[in-house]
Amino acid sequence: MKMSRLVAFSSSLLLGAVLALTGAATANAAQSVQAVDYVALGDSYSSGVGSGSYDSASGDCKRSTKAYPALWAAANSPSSFGFTACSGARTGDVKANQLGPLSASTDLVSISIGGNDAGFSDVMTTCVLQSEATCLSRIATARSYVDTTLPGNLDSVYSAIRTKAPSAHVVVLGYPRFYKIGGSCVVGLSDKVRTAINGAADYLNTTTAKRAADHGFTFVDVTGNFTGHEICSGSAWLHSLNWLNIGESYHPTAAGQSGGYLPGFNSAA
Repeated sequence: MKMSRLVAFSSSLLLGAVLALTGAATANAAQSVQAVDYVALGDSYSSGVGSGSYDSASGDCKRSTKAYPALWAAANSPSSFGFTACSGARTGDVKANQLGPLSASTDLVSISIGGNDAGFSDVMTTCVLQSEATCLSRIATARSYVDTTLPGNLDSVYSAIRTKAPSAHVVVLGYPRFYKIGGSCVVGLSDKVRTAINGAADYLNTTTAKRAADHGFTFVDVTGNFTGHEICSGSAWLHSLNWLNIGESYHPTAAGQSGGYLPGFNSAA
């Protein structure tokens, strides 16, 4: 065999081997993703309230096809997908009503929880309808709850998850800041109140991240993803006060789920 033909033949063999290995790696990667058993737990930020396209079978839980868990499942085709996140859920509700799909074979779990325990809805109602002083006092009460009571509640639900899914990779997602300070809003809450609300979200995230880390879970801070897309930014991924559909107020839009939450979950899943 001439040298040129030998070189060409060897190159063909090498190229074929590389393509075969690459193809095998791609197939293995696809298989590893598809073999994942995924369960999505949590509150309205995980069920997708505010993003529309709700599954009628989910009732008041308002699970949306545009929520980040459903978007991730649609893109990755896991072997199973349990979606039990529910609007209004607190830590106790997760333990009582959402852990059914978890098992020893569960590979991946996502959850956002704690905001309702800390009184998120009541804080916003108080701040919108009452005086600045009353609002700031209510925020202080919520922060005190985050200090004294929430850590134990989070420990309880995180321990319950680990007991039922001992091998799962658990991803805990936090909450965005609501407001761009000094932004485009000319009416409504004062920037002092908006700053205090943002600070309360950060405070909640800090506590949640610590509890998640202590359980060996991965915490995802989504505040960076939402920067530039807060209320008053002119390009909000969060609903402001919505009197026509009050339950969607201060929740992510479909863009907030796909642009704010999904990339954070993708980075950690």
